Amino acid sequence: MKKLNYLLITILSLGLVTSCTSDPAIIDDGDDNSGTTITKTGLITANETWTADNIYVLSGKVVVNEDVVLTIEKGTIIKGAEGQGSLASALIIDQGGKLMAEGTADEPIIFTSVLDNITVGQKKGSNLTIANVGLWGGIIVLGKAPISVSGDVVTNQIEGIPATDSFGQYGGNEPADNSGVLKYISIRHGGITIGNDNEINGLTLGGVGSGTTIDHIEVVANQDDAVEWFGGTVNVTNVITYAQGDDAIDADEAWSGSLDNALVIMGADSDSALELDGPAGSAATEAGYTIKNVTLKGAGTASRYADLRDGLIANLENILAYDFGADAKIRVNGADSVTELANNRITFSNWEIVLPTGVTLVSVITGANAGDETKFTSNATAITALSAATVGADTSVFSWTYAKSVNAF
Repeated sequence: MKKLNYLLITILSLGLVTSCTSDPAIIDDGDDNSGTTITKTGLITANETWTADNIYVLSGKVVVNEDVVLTIEKGTIIKGAEGQGSLASALIIDQGGKLMAEGTADEPIIFTSVLDNITVGQKKGSNLTIANVGLWGGIIVLGKAPISVSGDVVTNQIEGIPATDSFGQYGGNEPADNSGVLKYISIRHGGITIGNDNEINGLTLGGVGSGTTIDHIEVVANQDDAVEWFGGTVNVTNVITYAQGDDAIDADEAWSGSLDNALVIMGADSDSALELDGPAGSAATEAGYTIKNVTLKGAGTASRYADLRDGLIANLENILAYDFGADAKIRVNGADSVTELANNRITFSNWEIVLPTGVTLVSVITGANAGDETKFTSNATAITALSAATVGADTSVFSWTYAKSVNAF
């Protein structure tokens, strides 16, 4: 069993915590049945339940330890405290730990910033908008499923957690690993930067196994990526992303699961709707991953439909795109990806795009070998209006979301 070495802390009479180590300790400043604000920080070492009659504040990293289950009841509100760099707040499910967070459409579980004035029983506050990003970290789930990283090591330290922290490993040899259940969860205003090119995504999935259930996830106004996979085998359904600062859907390190039914709503500062990477080590999943039944709603800018990088192997099926700018592209990025496209290991199936005036399908895809553009254009259709679409996401399942409440789609 993996152990994290924490020194004994001393709790002073005023409720302050001191410690000789930089690892976080545990503070609970309220009774779980008090209906008040309860602050959590550090390592959770025994099973516990967070209830909807309280608001929980993440102060720094809150880590669910190995063999520990954190249960979050439907309708619960969790707020991330302010904190820069290594002090950024986040909920981390360490390898071997489990998060059982099952919201419902009527009572979703909401993760947001401590600056959000949302209160118990509400689904939305009134003082923050999609302009408020990077106010806290996000949710990081770490499993034991296979990954493909530089040096072909079995495990790696996840992006968004400093290497000096004594947790953050992900990856292994257990493809069916189970990190719990995440359903009907809205994650808002996160994505704080902890260092150069090292940010926390709205939902980070590192080596998460196929035994994990992830369904009905919303990420709103995240400063970095909305959802990112680092290897693993988990299948994810019903995802909506809204106004992320970087990429909406990001897959890396030979993830071998699937994403089925997703709605991406780009913001003015968004980068790629789909940033899809291949393996970073020698291990590759020959079947690749599948992303299907997706609607991409642009913001009238040059943001990319997709950036296909580092020799990915992927199947992109039933994709609808509209409201992108005239310079938006599908970019085949790098020699490895060009080769995989040529070898039919990057596949397009049933794409429909409402193209800006003067744009043609063949001009949308760039970077491919001459002649290989047809692998996209022969499987894509230019349509004149959104009403003509026959593919894409079933957006009716997202009626419970923040994005729907502000008429983002």
